[in-house]
Amino acid sequence: MTGLRLILAALAMTAAAPVWAETSAPVAVSDTVVDTLSERLFPMLGALGRLPAGALDTRARRIAACGGVPACVIEATIWTDQDRAMVVASLSKNGARPKSNADLSVVAGIDQELEALNVVLRVYGLGLPGRYPKIDGPIFATDTPFFADSVKVAIDTARVASVAPPATIAASVRLAVALLDANDATAATRFEPLDQRENAGARTLAARTDWKAFRYSLLIVPGVGPEDTGTELSPRSKLHALLAAQRYRQGLAPFILVSGSAVHPRGTRFVEAVEIRRALIERYGIPADRVILEPYARHTTTNLRNATRRMVALGIPLDRPTLIVTDAEQSKYIESQTFTDRNRTELGYLPGTVGRRPSAYDLEFQPSRLSLRQDPRDPLDP
Repeated sequence: MTGLRLILAALAMTAAAPVWAETSAPVAVSDTVVDTLSERLFPMLGALGRLPAGALDTRARRIAACGGVPACVIEATIWTDQDRAMVVASLSKNGARPKSNADLSVVAGIDQELEALNVVLRVYGLGLPGRYPKIDGPIFATDTPFFADSVKVAIDTARVASVAPPATIAASVRLAVALLDANDATAATRFEPLDQRENAGARTLAARTDWKAFRYSLLIVPGVGPEDTGTELSPRSKLHALLAAQRYRQGLAPFILVSGSAVHPRGTRFVEAVEIRRALIERYGIPADRVILEPYARHTTTNLRNATRRMVALGIPLDRPTLIVTDAEQSKYIESQTFTDRNRTELGYLPGTVGRRPSAYDLEFQPSRLSLRQDPRDPLDP
């Protein structure tokens, strides 16, 4: 009996052993930030699937030769012209059907997303200046050990989270997103699903709006950030709110769209569009479902581009003019050749056509469907 007791005790101890036995295989877990950001920035690459066998051998050797040195790994992961040409050439071979990107061809869209991967790797992995260095870039100064450590941890994070070989597109996307996440540069998805939450009421009203009853389909109100982190709403944005409330009460348009992210100064926690919307509702009594939130735009160019995107998403017609309502200086700038040239340089197109000027504070604007192109080369507002 003594022996039987020992056997039973041993069996009981075995049964009570922890279920988390060590394993060398990573366990796949869903990460809402990573998943949403990957889909927002790289939807076409995510739909590509595997490339032909051997297509990534050169990249794999290049990355392996780094021996795990973080800066070398980032540099080796950048998609060269030859790498990108190989991806494009393989499109017809792997039978993948990537999602379209507005009017861009599949080839142009894929190449743009590969370029966007390189932008993230260079700016957040190597510390090179981005398109807007005053308001973008790594949290830590690039000449400090904190920056080097953040890059190392991002590489570790990407490899722990994915079983994809380092040379693949999937691994490259995961690394880019890890670098953005390490630097809290995830603003592109902060408010999603925007039109099912903040803009749900406006979408319902838009479906039954008689657009012919209004001179304009929309009042577009861009934000202007303050230059200190403690100020919620700049004096100019307060003026914008007042002007918009006046035009709404005149019955010029059925909706007000407020546009602007947390941009100025760098590190501010106040989102321009959120604060203007609050002022319109709380100070001027504008119904909440008449104020459309567009909290992603970080520049005047994208104020207008993103306004068009929200119009399409909410069912607001593009064949009628809108009215840009802003301070006299910004209004004059929007009308200038300088602004036209900037749109062509940064966006690659004009987000719409500027029309007549009813006052110093108002400009008519006809949106363009070209604004529906997603552009992950600006990863905080694609």
